[in-house]
Amino acid sequence: MEISELVLRSDHPPHPVSRKWKGPFLTSAFFRALFLLPLLFLFSHLPSVSSGIQYINIKVQEVEQTIARSPALREIILLFNPGLQRKQQAVQEILDVLERYPTGLAVATKEELAEVIYEEALRYDYDPKFIMALIAIESSFQNWSVSEKGAKGLMQIMPYVARPIAEQLGIEWHGDRTLFNPFLNIRMGIHYLTHLISDFNDVGLALEAYNHGPTKVKALVERKKKVPLRFYRKILDTYENL
Repeated sequence: MEISELVLRSDHPPHPVSRKWKGPFLTSAFFRALFLLPLLFLFSHLPSVSSGIQYINIKVQEVEQTIARSPALREIILLFNPGLQRKQQAVQEILDVLERYPTGLAVATKEELAEVIYEEALRYDYDPKFIMALIAIESSFQNWSVSEKGAKGLMQIMPYVARPIAEQLGIEWHGDRTLFNPFLNIRMGIHYLTHLISDFNDVGLALEAYNHGPTKVKALVERKKKVPLRFYRKILDTYENL
């Protein structure tokens, strides 16, 4: 597998979505769901500049809460929205991986973290499993992990690297509290990796720079020395095993 293929987003999950309907299809919950769908569409598409935006936001939240309480409505939305089906399956696969590791995080936090990993990976056009492979190698998904050199959190970011990244992303910097926030750590780590890929114009070199520091890798490149790609190979092996 080429490294360029590794980071590309996978738009099709590896396993087909299996849908099993439980109980009668035509139920009162089903008709309630059909009634709520137009409301969901209406409140999701009204202009944000409307004078009644606060009222609309409240109604949208009410609809979202109704969806969360209604399995029938969720089934209907998934049935007519293949993109949402793929997202839910991908998020569940991420969560399944997180459950296999002692992350030190609460169940609800892991569920939200799976969503963040998915969204941030797609924001930068990565396959989410590529990001999962990087986290697995860097910290084994242990949120409170600290390396011998002082890199911290899920994506093992050095504080002096993280602080300017936080400023770029508009994240308030509170030192360790920021680095050990799993959601912020993921955002900063993926942003930093993207910067390195752009800087080196090579994913393999960028991964080595992420692990060993860009200064060391740049020095080897400038002297036209061969850059060992051991870290990259670890990522690739882990990626293929996920």
